[in-house]
Order: sequence, then structure tokens, then C-alpha cells
Amino acid sequence: MQKITGWAKKNAVMLIALLAALVSMLLVPPDAQYAGYFDVKTLCCLFGTLAVVCALKNIHFFAILARRIMMLTGDTRVAAIVLIYITFIGSMIIANDMALITFLPLGYYVFSTTGRKKDVATVFILQNIAANLGGMLTPFGNPQNLYLYTRFNIPTGEFMSIMLLPFIVAIVLVTACCFLVERQSLHIQERGKESLPVWRTVLYIALFLLTILMVFRVLQPGAVIAVVVAVLLVVDRKALKKVDYGLLFTFVFFFVFAGNMGRLDAVREFFSGLLDKSTLLTSVLSCQLISNVPSAILLSQFTDQYASLLVGVNIGGAGTLIASLASLITFREYAAHYKENVKEYLLRFTWMNFGFLFVLTVFALLQGR
Repeated sequence: MQKITGWAKKNAVMLIALLAALVSMLLVPPDAQYAGYFDVKTLCCLFGTLAVVCALKNIHFFAILARRIMMLTGDTRVAAIVLIYITFIGSMIIANDMALITFLPLGYYVFSTTGRKKDVATVFILQNIAANLGGMLTPFGNPQNLYLYTRFNIPTGEFMSIMLLPFIVAIVLVTACCFLVERQSLHIQERGKESLPVWRTVLYIALFLLTILMVFRVLQPGAVIAVVVAVLLVVDRKALKKVDYGLLFTFVFFFVFAGNMGRLDAVREFFSGLLDKSTLLTSVLSCQLISNVPSAILLSQFTDQYASLLVGVNIGGAGTLIASLASLITFREYAAHYKENVKEYLLRFTWMNFGFLFVLTVFALLQGR
């Protein structure tokens, strides 16, 4: 029973998506149009990226690299800045949730040595914000980016130009917030001699480059997925088992839900009316209630203003605890270490996230989004 409960908690969003899909199927019974709901390219790109990232994680590629970088820091504030930037860059390359799963334990290891719980909470929250906002710049940085990039066939240059200024503002804000961490001398001990298996590292990086070319529409998804699966079946089957299939099925279920909602006249008129008034504000508000990935899938059915929608579902990842799945990952990691400080954490999380959300939303509105 505990295993079932644990699985349900871990896959709560997927189960909610499944329920939403089943309810929508009562309103719109399955027919031939269902086949058009699914964005197969998005699912292929997401699967390929997740599989290769899992393989790299299995050889501790990101953790070893990050720890070696952290060895160069001399005090807690510099360490915080380095950690936040590692998470920022990581989210652009391996997606926000995987970046947090990889780098949050490193943040805890570094700052628990100082004995300052307040710093651990602040650093965790900043890592969370960095993961959510850092991934906004690239099509594969956030799952909702990959979906919108594919759905609207957005040119890569245009995609990055849309997100560049919000990304720069986010970097400035996160960097400034690192000064909330009090400066204290810090010495990080090396965990023995860590080394990477050379040939597997080279192989996995080559596979990762293939998935990037797939995302950027240079290579066909079917061919890349076939290569990735074939290689990992031989070299690292565990990587295929560790893929976040819950996220993939969450997309599938929300495709069904959003597709059905788009066929209901009353729903279409309601959302179209809201989006006509402000695509940005509607998407930001939607993220606070149902998270950024489902918001992107749902709202994309009712508007062609993809630039404002793209910005909205990215900056909308800041705010409430459910605005982004990545925030729930951070909360669970912190609660696992400091259950007695959960209320304090949530309070600090809320004011910091809404502060970021307010500034970024105002900035986007001034841009004319």
C-alpha cells in the first residue's frame, strides 16, 4: 500500500491529467479526430533527450563536473552564485527538472557543512528559480518550450530572440538575490578520486548532440530515436528504464484533454475571449492554477499569439508551488532534510517567487507582450 501511495504522489500530475482526459472523453467521445491530438515530434524529442540525459546521469557526468567546479569556490556567497549558474546552464541543456534532481543534492552537501539552514532554503529556492527560468532560452530547456516550438514551428532564431530579454532579466535578478546568502569561509573536501569512463562519456555526448539536432529539425526524430534506443539497449539499459515516462504520459493525457476542450464551443469562446484580452496574463495566471506544461498545451488550442504564450508559460513557472513541476521536486528535496522548517521554507519560497513573477510580468508587458 505504501508503494502505491508513494507512486501516486510521485505521479500526481500524470494521474490528474489522466482524470482530466477521461472526463473530457465523456464530453467528446473518441472518434477519428483523436489521432490529430498527439504531437508525435514533441514526444519523440522529449523521450530522446530524457533517455540520453539519464545515461549521462548514470555515469555521474553532471555531478562530477559540478563538484569539480565547486572545488574552486572559497566562500558561501561565491558557492551560491556558482551553484545557481550551474543550475541555470544545466536547465538549458538537460531540462529544468533533471537539473534540479542533479544539482540540489550538491547544494545541500555544500551548504549543510556551514550549519546554516536559512542558507540551504535560500539556495534551494534560487536553484529552483534558476531551473525554471534558465530553461526558457532554449527549445529543449523546458518541456512546454519543446511543445510550443514544435506546435507552432517557431524558427530557432526567433524562439531565442523572444526569450532572450526575459532570460537576461532573470539572470540579473537571480544573481542579485545570491547576495542574500551571508558570506562565510567554505572549504569543500574532494570525495576521493572521481573519474568518468572516457568512451561512454564520448558516446553519450555524441548521442546528446544527435538529440539536439533532432530538436532543431536537422535530423528526423524517427531515425534519432532508433539510434538512441539501439545504443542504450546495448550499453545502458538502465537509462531507458529511468526515463520519466510519467512526464511523457502526462503530455499524452493533456493532448487528449486539450484536444477535446478545443472542440467544445463554450470552452473555445471562453478561452479565446481571455486570450484576446491578454495572452501573457492569461497564460501566467493559468500556470499558477494548473502548472506551466498543461497551460501551454491547453491554451495553444485557442490562440496563435505564440510569442506572448511562450513568454507567459515560462515566467509563469515562478509563483505558486504548483506553477511548475520543478518546484515540487525542490520542495520534496528540502522537506526530506528539514521537515521542521517546511512552513518557513514555503513562506520564503512564496515571496521570492512572486517577486520574480511580478518583475518579469511587468517587464514582459512593457515589451508589448
